[in-house]
Amino acid sequence: MRLLVVEDDPGMAALLVRSLQREGYAVDAAANGADALWNALENDYDGVVLDAMIPAPDGFEVCRRMRAEGRWAPVLMLTARDAVPDRVRGLDSGADDYLTKPFALAELFARVRSLTRRGPLERPVVLQVGDLILDPVSRIVRRGEVEVALSPKEFALLHELMRRPGEALSRTYLIDHVWDFAYDGGSNLVDVYIRYLRDKVDRPFGRDTIHTVRGAGYRLDPGAE
Repeated sequence: MRLLVVEDDPGMAALLVRSLQREGYAVDAAANGADALWNALENDYDGVVLDAMIPAPDGFEVCRRMRAEGRWAPVLMLTARDAVPDRVRGLDSGADDYLTKPFALAELFARVRSLTRRGPLERPVVLQVGDLILDPVSRIVRRGEVEVALSPKEFALLHELMRRPGEALSRTYLIDHVWDFAYDGGSNLVDVYIRYLRDKVDRPFGRDTIHTVRGAGYRLDPGAE
């Protein structure tokens, strides 16, 4: 399998390339956004390990342009930031997963294995499930032609559900991806925000699309009315 590693720190780049090669991958490297884009658009990669904070264009923009050009290799975003808005921004730009620095190489390898098993899968920038539409760039949500106003947390929660329609997402998963790894509150916070979402995107339209999966979490049903 062939990977592209994009990292501007020479020491970190060398470590990543050397370590991934030991795992059996063929690895190309780029140190800035321009070189990363050239590589990503000219070659077919099985995965991209992409640092968010690289010389312009940054990793978020590189990922966005890749997706806009129809390049769907799975992207693992590396970032020194652990704030929710940065993680959401990475996912909005088209990344498949993220890993916060510093990280253990074993976790990096596991995430790369997971992503490369999936293979490339086209992911439209604007998400649509039935007549529910979410635009991560403009941060607009519509049910049919009606715009729905959501808070930032409600938007991030709906975004996660719409990225994986039909899948049961656990409360732990949703807390990790919508709130913060340092969050130590109860999982009932997810239940509260699910209720908020239902009150805004389902009930006013006579819909029942956000389902509770007993013992598992929540699922957005793509076929429900």
